[in-house]
Amino acid sequence: MASEDRIILHSDVNNFYASVEMRLNPALQGKSVAVCGKTEDRHGIVLAKSNSAKEKGVKTGDTIWQAKIKCPDLIVVPPHYSHYTKFSNIIFNIYTHYTDLVEPFGLDECWLDVTASSSLFGSGEEIANKISSEIKEKTGLSVSIGVSFNKIFAKLGSDMKKPAGITVITKENYKQKVWSLPVKDMLMIGKSTEKKLALLNIKTIGDLANTDINLLKEQFGINGEKMKIFASGEDCEKVKNCFNRHIPESVGHGTTPPKDIVDYNEAKTVIYALCEMISTRLRKYGLDANGVSLSIKYPDLTKLSRQTTLDFPTSNTTDIAKAALTILNKYHDFSVSALRAVTVSTFKLISKKENRQLSIFTQNSNKEDELENCVDDIRSKYGFNKIIRGNQMLSPKLTSRLLEDEDFIPFSK
Repeated sequence: MASEDRIILHSDVNNFYASVEMRLNPALQGKSVAVCGKTEDRHGIVLAKSNSAKEKGVKTGDTIWQAKIKCPDLIVVPPHYSHYTKFSNIIFNIYTHYTDLVEPFGLDECWLDVTASSSLFGSGEEIANKISSEIKEKTGLSVSIGVSFNKIFAKLGSDMKKPAGITVITKENYKQKVWSLPVKDMLMIGKSTEKKLALLNIKTIGDLANTDINLLKEQFGINGEKMKIFASGEDCEKVKNCFNRHIPESVGHGTTPPKDIVDYNEAKTVIYALCEMISTRLRKYGLDANGVSLSIKYPDLTKLSRQTTLDFPTSNTTDIAKAALTILNKYHDFSVSALRAVTVSTFKLISKKENRQLSIFTQNSNKEDELENCVDDIRSKYGFNKIIRGNQMLSPKLTSRLLEDEDFIPFSK
């Protein structure tokens, strides 16, 4: 189907974290609110802000002290991920009422292809209005929605009228609505690319659309060609089906604990906590890993990354943690330096359904797998942090924030 025949929506929940907090606490309505990480956990930055705070210059990524200089009356609240998950799932279910072609983009945004739904629910703009009204009614939150014939312009449309606006960009009007916008507004163009384009006197999306493709390919390679296609309204990328799971290239998790990790036992506690979260996700996806990588950051912010392959594919916490700890022992000496941050990742992932030659040493691992499956069932009912390993109880502050985040996987159907 040609791109001009499609009806694509991009829905963006306005100020998601902050909006949920104001919904839960009506006393915050209309005030300057910022959802921030804990300073004692080294995450004292703005994660989300209300419109009032935004108008006073508060930006995502500001430290709390920077935000309060800009906005002295700022009300700082901690994140409540379980509530965000609840609201996120309600919104996702609303989207899937209209189509199964729902593709998450970030934590609070989704593309929807409603082409096949138009005969049931009306035009793209009518569907957008219905979705916006239904989300408002069921959650109290507002969304901005772009309606267009491709994903790129739908995304641009959702950014044009905030909060709670609906913008329609058609094949007939996109040059008037889009081409005058700065190139930085278009998906995939960051600050570095914007600067390089400016040196070529390409400042608007229209400039980009009308630039010779050979020049763009010469300067940016294949990305130059993609940028011109996007700016010209020729993007034909499909919206993925939300119920078709793809095999990710890797599954990992990292953390910066509230204090530096000063010895092996503390590192073991953190690594086991990370690996438990990773193995839970692997089982959720129906995957096993053939490789493990470990990345560490030192107090001076320098980094080191190493990886190893496993003897057999696994989603078992102990197997993954032992591999990560082997890497740590080989490449790090705590008598020389502490650690500021740790990240563990698994790679070379395969489906559990694939046939493979098992090791004769997997009997104990299989028993642990059965135990971890039981733990998964309990956590799915009562929350991830209702069961924790004994070693995490010895240094609870190292992993407390980590466990709070685990349940927050929005739009994850």
